[in-house]
Amino acid sequence: MSTAFLLAPKPQPTFLPLALSPRDRHRPHTPCIEQALCELRPNFVFFDFTHWLPELLHKLDIGIKSVHYCTISPATVGFLISPERKLFEKSLTEADLMEPPPSFPASSIKLQTHEARALVGATLMEYGRGVTFLERQMGSFSNCDAIAFKTCREMEGPYCDYVETQFGKPVILAGPVVPESPTTELDEKWAKWFDGFEAKTVIYCAFGSECILNKAQFQELLLGFELTGLPFFTALKPPMGVESIEAALPEGFEERVQGRGIVHGGWVQQPLILKHPSVGCFVTHCGSGSLSEALMNECRLVLLPNVGDQIINARMMSRDLKVGVEVEKRDEDGVFTMEGVCKAVKTVMDDESEVAKEVRTNHAKWREFFTGKGLENSCLDSFEQKLHQLLQ
Repeated sequence: MSTAFLLAPKPQPTFLPLALSPRDRHRPHTPCIEQALCELRPNFVFFDFTHWLPELLHKLDIGIKSVHYCTISPATVGFLISPERKLFEKSLTEADLMEPPPSFPASSIKLQTHEARALVGATLMEYGRGVTFLERQMGSFSNCDAIAFKTCREMEGPYCDYVETQFGKPVILAGPVVPESPTTELDEKWAKWFDGFEAKTVIYCAFGSECILNKAQFQELLLGFELTGLPFFTALKPPMGVESIEAALPEGFEERVQGRGIVHGGWVQQPLILKHPSVGCFVTHCGSGSLSEALMNECRLVLLPNVGDQIINARMMSRDLKVGVEVEKRDEDGVFTMEGVCKAVKTVMDDESEVAKEVRTNHAKWREFFTGKGLENSCLDSFEQKLHQLLQ
């Protein structure tokens, strides 16, 4: 039996006819999707934030299964929105969220006060027209026919089982996203700069396209790198309320780090930088894409999560898998210091420290796993087999 796939577009803001009911005002594409489904009759529809798709498929009743393809990890889903938390029966508090649900798998994952506060606020925030983030997520998980994640059992098996049990839905795994080896070359300007340093001595720091620090934390980060005495290259956006990178630099910073420190505000070829022989440490915001790229290379990991699932990702990497060291933050407000940044970098870069040895050994184990032959095919074969089982 062949398996057909239909990708549903996310609703976009638009002017709507007055005849639409309030319930349907955030679903302008529904008629188009309904028509496409009836014409194509796919076996499955994969969706992420279009939480109303399972309801639509049930209404059509033409045998199409809905699969919620979740872009965050099973550990994050299980920890934050497990049905055990009874989120629709009582108000979620910071204290509740600082601890895992009662039957959550044995783990070191816990939240600090500032993290729990931010996540409680995020779950109640309106995400779309008249629907909160929590309602969107719970509707997706509760009403779909199956839940899919881009991970593997070797990394998150207990969390996958927990999510499957809690939501009563099959969990199918597409496998981790393993980046292909770059086929291009690093820009000559940056290649020449990195070539000027000894092997595994350069700190590389990047926080993705969405993370923007405030000016004080931006400066603490840079001063922390300066404090290490090591060469460093950062790819960061200007801080909030500051027009340029140059305007945000600490006083006298450029002169003090001249020749060994670069603060770049534009896009860089991250996979090629991580592969460069001189790069020894990667300071990351713990986005899933950056972590996948990091685990494929030999750089030591320093973890500095910012929001959302990055926090759970960081706990998994530092406490469960033990492949990196997290920068310490104040519990109440999440502020980190230059000394904390320096300490985390020095810890992973010190070849003689027990922590560095453990991190290096575990990182090498996962790098070997990700680069092993047949991983992708094995994951996809298992994924397809699970889909066929859903049709039986």
